[in-house]
Amino acid sequence: MANSIIIKSYVKVQEEYTATAVATTPGMLLELTSAGTVQAHSTAAGDALPMFAFEDELQGKAITDNYAASAKVQVIIPRRGDQIQALLADGQTATIGSFLESNGAGALNVYAADAPSETSYPDSIIGVALEALDLSDSANLTALGRIKVRIM
Repeated sequence: MANSIIIKSYVKVQEEYTATAVATTPGMLLELTSAGTVQAHSTAAGDALPMFAFEDELQGKAITDNYAASAKVQVIIPRRGDQIQALLADGQTATIGSFLESNGAGALNVYAADAPSETSYPDSIIGVALEALDLSDSANLTALGRIKVRIM
């Protein structure tokens, strides 16, 4: 596993935002709030700008070190083709080539096509899995695994 959330970035779009009053994990899918802060992406299978927290390399932190609540968070906005380590939600089984979308809590789920009567979001797919990861047997409902993802 790589030592950075950013595996390959062709055009590095990097920002810094203040987090909401909740700890932020490197690899978490984020969204910008109306207050100009960032929080875990909150709409499961909803449209999302690919924006991920990455490790606080300026403070010598690793990808396993969470940002404290209300801290400044290093954010990357990866472009199409970039590769990152994102968080896969507990209970998910991704295979190489699986499309991934938001789980509504900052992690990714394997994409499932919506029924015709359900709301459809045209920009819900964040990326494609570059490796297989099986979290289906995890007994811990808050467990997250890191998965290599190519941004769509």
